[in-house]
Amino acid sequence: MIFEKIKTIPTSEELLDKSFRRATRAMAGKEITGPVSRREANESMLLTAANILTDNLTNITKMFPSIDSLPPFYYDLAEILVGTEKLKASLSRVDWAARKIHDLARDHVGKMREGKQLPEQIRKEAFGRISSIIYGLDKDLLVLNEARNVLRKLPDVRDEPTVIVAGYPNVGKSSFVARVTTAAPEIAPYPFTTKGLTIGHLERNGVRYQIMDTPGLLDRPMSDRNDIELHAITALKRLDAIVLILIDPSESCGYALEDQRHLAEEIKTEFGLPVVIAENKADRDEFMKQDDIGFTISTLTGEGVDALTDHLISLFPERKPDYVQPPLRDGF
Repeated sequence: MIFEKIKTIPTSEELLDKSFRRATRAMAGKEITGPVSRREANESMLLTAANILTDNLTNITKMFPSIDSLPPFYYDLAEILVGTEKLKASLSRVDWAARKIHDLARDHVGKMREGKQLPEQIRKEAFGRISSIIYGLDKDLLVLNEARNVLRKLPDVRDEPTVIVAGYPNVGKSSFVARVTTAAPEIAPYPFTTKGLTIGHLERNGVRYQIMDTPGLLDRPMSDRNDIELHAITALKRLDAIVLILIDPSESCGYALEDQRHLAEEIKTEFGLPVVIAENKADRDEFMKQDDIGFTISTLTGEGVDALTDHLISLFPERKPDYVQPPLRDGF
């Protein structure tokens, strides 16, 4: 996945501690016998610290993908979760700091070679300025580490036939995904249990399909939707998929059937994707069969789930198997 390889971002204290410890070891290995070796030892100490900091800061910026080059699906999610401008600003300041420390160290080495001041004095002056630059990055490093912790949890959306499961909270979306795929989303009898996007997979005739569980949507204007709902909106807006809308006619989800139907119509007209509507919770006593809905299921008992899944798969264009068993030799 695009954010998966981002490692933990160190704090400013950790960066300084690492660089100064290495610098101290570098100087300890030098034998000082006169003014020249004394200067060279201080140069080595300064350049070691600066190089470690420059390399670490540069590596931080390289671990993150180019924000403006992200696929629209991931760009929108990054905007919702961490703010793309905030992320770019922090990365830009880290990049500036890396270049500034590199130049500052070379400038102070030049001063040492001029011989107008004691090399220890110049080194301490450089270390003071370097420390100020690194401490100035403290908030940016925290922002980047928080972004890393959030973004690396995003699902790995691949170029595979995709079903997006949508609907009101607590209508059985996660239960459907858990029943038909390998995913294990959190399931509980209260709204907004699903806080983000979860992907499960199923395989038919050698072809793998990805089934996306989305947070519940409420029937309300876009400006009123919370960040959890915007995950689902992003999937509907950015992915080329078939949408399965689940409706709970028993209203045990806590929402009126009329509102659920209105949301289904809004999804059908708003996003231009193929839509299948199914009614769930047929096992409940208060379930009210809807004559205009073609699929009736119970994710609790499994009633109708296989037929619905077969129908969803049939809507995709025929695709060659992702894996073909190589022929075996005779006798095996």
